[in-house]
Amino acid sequence: MAAVEPVLSYCIVNTNGREQLLACLDAVERTHPAGIEGEVLVLDNASRDGSAEAVRKRGGEARLIALERRAGKAENDTTLLREARGRYCLLLNEDSELRPGATAALVAALDADSAAAAAGAQLLDSNGSPAPCAWRFPGVGTALAGALFLHRLLTVQSRGERTRPVDWAQSSALLVRREAAAEVGYLDPAFFVYYDECDFCKRLGHAGWRTLFVPAAEAVHHDQLATDLAAGLPRIVEFHRNRDLYMRKHHSRPAAFAVRLLTAWSYAARALAATVLPNQPARIYRAHARQALSPSRGESLRDRAT
Repeated sequence: MAAVEPVLSYCIVNTNGREQLLACLDAVERTHPAGIEGEVLVLDNASRDGSAEAVRKRGGEARLIALERRAGKAENDTTLLREARGRYCLLLNEDSELRPGATAALVAALDADSAAAAAGAQLLDSNGSPAPCAWRFPGVGTALAGALFLHRLLTVQSRGERTRPVDWAQSSALLVRREAAAEVGYLDPAFFVYYDECDFCKRLGHAGWRTLFVPAAEAVHHDQLATDLAAGLPRIVEFHRNRDLYMRKHHSRPAAFAVRLLTAWSYAARALAATVLPNQPARIYRAHARQALSPSRGESLRDRAT
């Protein structure tokens, strides 16, 4: 894609998502803005479904980094950011598909705001409906809002039709200013998956940078969460373990404990309501409640990868 030094590097992480990865690459080609030099980097995270070979057979100019050992999302995104040559790096999951105009809108947002280090797209679910994708930073206040069932009103920031500053945005389609990422030491590999981009945006904020939400940029983020508890439990463990890690890193142990209690209460209340409401995953809510209260218990995604 780039004959000269690129302005934009597409940085895609894939873990056993062969067909979705190919669809992601197709979307990158369809939506790449004219007049912007770009490059494509694909990091295959020790997949066992032939993903790396599919990228090789596909041809094109994608640069493939094929890992033999599975690593976490933060570590993989950091590898790509270090390898990239572009001024801007668009972090993508293999299950993300850019819509027309998305990349151009993200680049324009960072071009227009020299103090912005990251710009997140409006994510859409598999049905094309907008999904929450930018939030206030976690803390006792946001946990209290969740316990009072005011999360969407008080914590979700991905709303409106204008580009606006937010605390943090999901990295499924997040454009990053590479110099800012280098300045803060990239993403923290202590976060295997979940809360890695939250911690990243928090550290960018401490360094004087801001994060933007760009509603004009849309990307479909295909749903992959398991409804089967046995299959989904390691993700639940990883989610709560990393939220607790974030709280202990950026707040205090008492604050982390308060968030654990408030979060456990909110999920326990949902589990209780699910016993009388139709089509509600009561067992999954109960698992969240138990894990929120005791995040160190159980087997996480990191545990399974090592």
